[in-house]
Amino acid sequence: MTLIQVPSVRRASGFTLLELLVVMVIIGMLAGFVAPKFFAQIGKSETKTARAQLDALEKALDQYRLDVGHYPTTEQGLLVLNERPTGEAKWSGPYLKKSVPLDPWSHAYVYKFPGEHGEYDLQSYGKDGQPGGTGEAEDIVSW
Repeated sequence: MTLIQVPSVRRASGFTLLELLVVMVIIGMLAGFVAPKFFAQIGKSETKTARAQLDALEKALDQYRLDVGHYPTTEQGLLVLNERPTGEAKWSGPYLKKSVPLDPWSHAYVYKFPGEHGEYDLQSYGKDGQPGGTGEAEDIVSW
């Protein structure tokens, strides 16, 4: 007796549409859980950077006061930490290695002398650039 060989049906290798959809759903769920935590960390690091910059500016302002005898006026602003103001013979700057930085959200720091909360007020208005706010938009202050 002779056996007849039937050719075997070979299935093409690859993924089915259903398998691809399941993988995409899993990736989407992971991104949904991880992304908010990741972006929250970015916001925290910007706030920490602003606090560190405020601290450096405070130290430079204190050094300016030790040399000159007073803090810069509101009109002079923080620029006197790098550029000699007219009429200040005792200025021994620059008091910063680089120019006065912008806050992490690319806004200028707000300096007032005399201050309402201390000898001077130094602050960043946060991410929104407006006074007040909560979360990432919260003001970062020197007092």
